[in-house]
Amino acid sequence: MKLSNLTPATGATKTSKRVGRGQGSGKGGTATRGTKGAQARAGYEHKIGFEGGQMPLQRILPKFGFKNPTRVEYQAVNVAAIDALGKSEVNVDDFKAAGLAAKTDLIKVLGNGEIKTAVTVNAHAFSKSAIAKIEAAGGKAVVIK
Repeated sequence: MKLSNLTPATGATKTSKRVGRGQGSGKGGTATRGTKGAQARAGYEHKIGFEGGQMPLQRILPKFGFKNPTRVEYQAVNVAAIDALGKSEVNVDDFKAAGLAAKTDLIKVLGNGEIKTAVTVNAHAFSKSAIAKIEAAGGKAVVIK
C-alpha cells in the first residue's frame, strides 16, 4: 500500500453541482432555482419562522395563560439559613454576601427550619410563620420599603 494508491470510500465524495454555466451544462438558464418568485432571485432571505406560505408553527400552537406585567418576584430565604449566618442583626447586604440572593433581588423570609438565637432581620417581606418563629426566638422582623 502506498499513499498514491489511497482513495476515499465509494460514496464518500461527490462532485459539486456547477450551476449557471450555460445551456450546454444542462443546468443553465434558471440554474436549478425554478422560474420566477423571490427564491429565484439573488439576495433572497426569508423571515425567521417562514414556512413557504404555510401557517407557521408559532401561529398554529395555542396560546394560554397570563403574564402579569406588574408581578413582584422575591428571592426566598428560609429561617434556617438566617440561623446559620450566626449574626445578631441580618440585612439585605448580608444575604447577598452569603450568596443567598443576587444584587437586585427582593428578599422574602420564609418559615422553613428552626431559629434558636434572637436575630433582628431586615427584609422586603416575611411570611406569617417566619415572623412567628423569629419573634418566638426573641428577635424582630423589620420590613424594608
